[in-house]
Amino acid sequence: MAIEIKAPTFPESVADGTVATWHKQPGDAVKRDELIVDIETDKVVIEVLAEADGVLGDIVKGEGETVLSEELLGTLNEGGAAAPAPKSEAKESATAAAPAQAQSAASYAGEAADEPMLSPAARKIAEENGLSVSEISGTGKGGRVTKEDVVAAVEAKKNAPAKPAAPAAKPAAAAPSVSLGEGDRVEKRVPMTRLRARIAERLVDAQSNMAMLTTFNEVNMKPVMDLRSKYKDLFEKKHNGVRLGFMSFFVKAATEALKRFPAVNASIDGNDIVYHGYQDIGVAVSSDRGLVVPILRNTEFMSLATIEGTIADYGRKARDGKLSMEEMTGGTFTISNGGVFGSLLSSPIVNPPQAAILGMHKIQERPMAVNGQVVILPMMYLALSYDHRLIDGKEAVSFLVAIKELLEDPARLLLDI
Repeated sequence: MAIEIKAPTFPESVADGTVATWHKQPGDAVKRDELIVDIETDKVVIEVLAEADGVLGDIVKGEGETVLSEELLGTLNEGGAAAPAPKSEAKESATAAAPAQAQSAASYAGEAADEPMLSPAARKIAEENGLSVSEISGTGKGGRVTKEDVVAAVEAKKNAPAKPAAPAAKPAAAAPSVSLGEGDRVEKRVPMTRLRARIAERLVDAQSNMAMLTTFNEVNMKPVMDLRSKYKDLFEKKHNGVRLGFMSFFVKAATEALKRFPAVNASIDGNDIVYHGYQDIGVAVSSDRGLVVPILRNTEFMSLATIEGTIADYGRKARDGKLSMEEMTGGTFTISNGGVFGSLLSSPIVNPPQAAILGMHKIQERPMAVNGQVVILPMMYLALSYDHRLIDGKEAVSFLVAIKELLEDPARLLLDI
């Protein structure tokens, strides 16, 4: 029975996707819930899993092709009847053919039988290093080739003495590609990922379609740093290893400020202004694929520990490419922390349809005048970029001052003043 492999249902904000990687090829055995193909969208990479045990049939959409929601990608022959076929045919050939042919057929049968025994992680490492299954000895249960087996085979291949013929086979081709002498000008051209292309498109649209301005202020981080230093160990112990960082303070301060200035938490929909009665704050996270913004939902009900734990979880998912579409969709306000990369001052770009974004920066010790005295304090510049069509300058400045006051006196967050 053939099962159709279809693209997932994309949300309204995602028009289509691109086939990124087929992890199986036609004829490969597939287990239920095993990863078959990755679909890259503007926001996340979606994994398509097998619905049943079987053998991969035809591939309808190849790597790099564009697919729509629920469009056919390929077929899966349920039951796996085709998987043992090469082994059976090889055995028949081994019985009827000459010794040399029998040996070749048996070798082919063994390789075909071993293929399903290679885990996805092990298969990926083997393919990246140009290893075939026949070169790897499986130590797992039932002869299964584990990730450790592949790593060991890779190391053995690296340490093996070079074949005499290899140097003579490549010198002519290798010279122009790897030799970097004086005056060489090397270029590398790679296709832009959908995520990077979408980021570029949204940034240009934001600047073209918004009356975007940025207002700046600075905050004395000493009160928050002292509070964190005093309670971080107790906090981590109390909340099962969750570390107390600075971001949770900024999220709580922004949440309180958003309540006071609803226009900053609003958005424009056509000729209407939509005022949101909740605070969903996006936290910009850097990943290998680009900048992603997962959403902390209903931050008005979240504790500092919940905020820190959720952000840490989002960071891990972003590094592993595991963020879901739901975790990336929505948001009424965004916080971006360029300070972790050393940025001292910047003008962040609003993430439409939101009306504003808060930019955090590097904490820098500077001489400040306090009560007529010069004091060295850990200062941070804050930047609020906002859509002037919706937010007046007075509201933007007052919003940023509210965040500054809440951070310079964290007790205000607890007392709600």
